[in-house]
Amino acid sequence: MTVEDSKPQTVAVVGAGLVGCLAALAFQKKGFEVTLYDMRPDPTLTEDRRQKNLRSINLAVSSRGIAALKYVDEEMASRILEHIIPMKGRMIHDITGKKQESQLYGLFGESINSIDRSFLNECLIKEIKLAGVKIHFNYKLVKILGLEKPDELVTLSFVHSHSEFHTAKYDYLVGADGAYSQVRYQMQYFMRMNFSQEYIDMQYLELYIPPNNDPEASSKFSIDANHLHIWPRHNYMLIALANEDGSFTSTFFSPWSVIESIKSSDEWLTFFESNFPDAYKLIGSEQLAQAYDHNPRGALMRVNVYPYHDPNGKALLIGDAAHSMVPFYGQGMNCGFEDVRVLMELLDQTNLNVNEAFQQYSDARKKDVDAICKLALDNYKEMSSKVTNSWFLLRKKLDYTLGRYIHGRLIQWLPLYTMISFRDDIPYSKAIEIEKRQSKILSRIQYGTVGAVLVYATIYAAKFWHKFNRQN
Repeated sequence: MTVEDSKPQTVAVVGAGLVGCLAALAFQKKGFEVTLYDMRPDPTLTEDRRQKNLRSINLAVSSRGIAALKYVDEEMASRILEHIIPMKGRMIHDITGKKQESQLYGLFGESINSIDRSFLNECLIKEIKLAGVKIHFNYKLVKILGLEKPDELVTLSFVHSHSEFHTAKYDYLVGADGAYSQVRYQMQYFMRMNFSQEYIDMQYLELYIPPNNDPEASSKFSIDANHLHIWPRHNYMLIALANEDGSFTSTFFSPWSVIESIKSSDEWLTFFESNFPDAYKLIGSEQLAQAYDHNPRGALMRVNVYPYHDPNGKALLIGDAAHSMVPFYGQGMNCGFEDVRVLMELLDQTNLNVNEAFQQYSDARKKDVDAICKLALDNYKEMSSKVTNSWFLLRKKLDYTLGRYIHGRLIQWLPLYTMISFRDDIPYSKAIEIEKRQSKILSRIQYGTVGAVLVYATIYAAKFWHKFNRQN
């Protein structure tokens, strides 16, 4: 479906990150005249990708993100997905550095997929340029006017390259400019927007595992590329995801008190070698010291907004601008891409009436966004601690067994991870509702099993004691 008016309606998208780029492409495919703005320089012109990654966490593209890419453009999705690296499970590294344990994600070999964040952003920007979408870099939004009157155009004012002012008018505005969104800030002048921002007591420091350059090695990867590697240490953890060039983007997460208690790169090296001995060898002491001294420590925060649209249906927030979440379920980008798909489906349902689609979007999306934001925060405990807990692993095996062998035969049963990562047809909130019901059943099975074992052990002990007393 396309806009049939002889003069296409205009849409400004602020934020040329992952979600903003996909939104711009999606609107352009529907026949709108789209202009994309970003305050950064063009990242495709920056030569050293490693310098672009220092404040990022690598991406795990799963079913929801892939479905959204394909919804916008199947051919574009194919070009991008050529570069992903499938990850079939977690690889848990113990504290000795000598033992690794694989924990599979999917019931039938499904995988989430690793891709470098900046590389994906560059791919999408190139697609933007190929599609003919206007794109302006070094444009910092400073003011929005025109939202208070239904019949007025939205007026955007930018500072270009720190000195020149630029003003433009559009029918509609989409804010995809991240957790510190200027669009969101400006929208609050025109509406009663509920907004909360919460910093989590957690920092992240990006590290780098180089490719294996040994000419006699069988692989360019130093460790298994088809796993998300986790070094869980309860209060802190390390993760690593493979890149196409054979390297791994690794991220150290900890409470601020942990990293701030380390006062020098020498102390950092001692700490790292004692807690992550195998990763210490993979990264190297020189790279680790360099990272401690020069890489920024990123803060983690949650943003909660409602509604996402202005009362007149002329402006809308999507992605992190509307619902920034912590990265521990790997759904931030996938959720943002799904935002775009949901919005486009609403446009189809309203016959491309953008005002109606924007106004319906908030209620259509809020419940699911809240569900995944909470789940992402809760999942840190699982990744940092529970993955080594025997009781938790038993429960996961029961969950896996029921999903693989019972689902669709005797009962309907899907593990939560399967529903979140591999079933884009199940909304986040619905997945959590299903999981709560299944969790009660799992608890009964677990406690029942343990109870049966204890009863059997008690009976056996009583028989043994009775026999022992008779003999004596």
